[in-house]
Amino acid sequence: MKTELLFKRCTIASIWIGLGGFALLPLLLVLGMSFLKNSPSHLYQWHLTWQHYLALLDPIYIKLAWRSFLLALQVTFFCLLISYPFAFILANSPKKNRSLLLLLIIIPFWTSSLLRSYAIIMLIQTNGLFNHVLLSLGIIQHPLHMLYTNAAVIIGLVYNLLPFMILPLYSNMEQLNPELIEAAKDLGANKTQILFRVLLPLTFPGILSGCLLVLLPAMTLFFIPDILGGAKSLLLGNLIQMQFFQSSNWPLGAAISVMLTIFMGILLWFYSRQVNMERQLA
Repeated sequence: MKTELLFKRCTIASIWIGLGGFALLPLLLVLGMSFLKNSPSHLYQWHLTWQHYLALLDPIYIKLAWRSFLLALQVTFFCLLISYPFAFILANSPKKNRSLLLLLIIIPFWTSSLLRSYAIIMLIQTNGLFNHVLLSLGIIQHPLHMLYTNAAVIIGLVYNLLPFMILPLYSNMEQLNPELIEAAKDLGANKTQILFRVLLPLTFPGILSGCLLVLLPAMTLFFIPDILGGAKSLLLGNLIQMQFFQSSNWPLGAAISVMLTIFMGILLWFYSRQVNMERQLA
């Protein structure tokens, strides 16, 4: 009994130490850095200031944040559009095949995301596979210039973030009672009515979870816009990376990171509120 109690306490203590050391402490360091004055020679000065948060009110930063948010929304929409039917098929497939299908989703992500991004270049460049197929089928007469455009960035982000949408949806759909769909059919509902009046409301928590897991990384994955979007695609993630590694303005980069964290907190609060409302209605 004492050994079991000791094991539980050690486990809980290790979790708290891990969370404190790898999550809370870095967050506090970033928060503290955001209030310090920048110094070209020493990165920061021990002088408290609000100037970095006031600088974020500059129209350039607001426009960049809005542009990043719109692009992240597009990525989230396309991820949802692709993932929803995929997760539904996966959840309704025979149990013996589900593990294999899940493995097929995860296997490409055993490789580096940088390698996968460079592989996308091979597909969408002017003389790539995508243009060859379209030209061979006679759909287009001239190669499409997709590389170093926003479309290329969206393709790269959707490809890299797709599992973060599929897995929460699959987890939610796996718990659905199939008799509800059969009951809707017996009551005369067509496929569209079943989708919008039965499936979507029941899978709303999974949709919300997936959207949260995709939206924020889509705004901050800086290397994909760098590789696929070129100099034309500057998102919030690129701005943070530039402040830390090129401009040596760590306090400003920290202030942008803090604002993103607050934005994430608001989204999580909204998610928690919706989940609680769903539970109360149930």
